[in-house]
Order: sequence, then structure tokens, then C-alpha cells
Amino acid sequence: MAESYPVPADEILQERLSDLQYKVTRKSATEPPFDNEYNNNKEVGIYVDIVSGEPLFSSSAKYDSGTGWPSFFQPLVADNIIAKRDFKMILPRTEIRSKHGDSHLGHVFKDGPDPTGLRYCMNSAALRFVAKEDMEGEGYSEFLTQLD
Repeated sequence: MAESYPVPADEILQERLSDLQYKVTRKSATEPPFDNEYNNNKEVGIYVDIVSGEPLFSSSAKYDSGTGWPSFFQPLVADNIIAKRDFKMILPRTEIRSKHGDSHLGHVFKDGPDPTGLRYCMNSAALRFVAKEDMEGEGYSEFLTQLD
């Protein structure tokens, strides 16, 4: 896939995204646990930034963390993940943003499974799922070999 991940103007994003998607990606909000689109998704495919389309996570790295949000033990494309310190809660956390879309995705914690020990706890509202059978048509065929 081309390394071009355009970000629409803010006015277009406000029209294109739901209120929750806009608040999560642009205002760093958090969606409710358990009541979100991808927490229980078991389909094979990849998760991309809902704003830019850049590939972020694979279903092969997804696991049930019991937290109510989709969780992954590693990114699909590490270069598309930006980690920043977040001091919005009592204890500092590490916020995860997309590189090209600058979308707030969620946070990463050091309580995940092997092989990384990390838990990328993401907001479904920041993601778009691309099923394996749709990946080639949407320009993500290079990632097909990385799926179970």
C-alpha cells in the first residue's frame, strides 16, 4: 500500500465521523468499555485508523484482555504507532496515537501476554476493520501473509 495516508480537513471529519468517533480521535476521549464495535470481533483481518486508513493492528495480535476494549499485544506496523506520555489521570500513562492521522487510539500498558508483555488497549471508535477477504481490494494485500 502506498505510504500516503491523507487526513481530511476537520470540517469533513466532523461530517464523516460519528460524534463518538470524532471525540475519540480528535479530542482524545474514551469510549465506554464492553459497549463498542470491536471488543468481541473475532474475524480475521486488520484494523486501520478510521481517519487516515493507515494500517495499525492485525487480528493475529488481538486477544481478550477482559477490559472491554479491543486489545492487541503488538502493532501491525510499528512505525504507524506514536507513544506519548499522558498525565490526564492520577498516574501517568502512555497514550497511543496514529502517526499519519494523529488520531488518539488508546493507551498501552505493560500487563499484556507473551511475546511482548504489552496490552495496546484501543478504542473501537478510532478503528476501522478490514476483513481478510476485502484487504486486496482496499489496497492492503501486503499484510495478508501476516494473518492467521
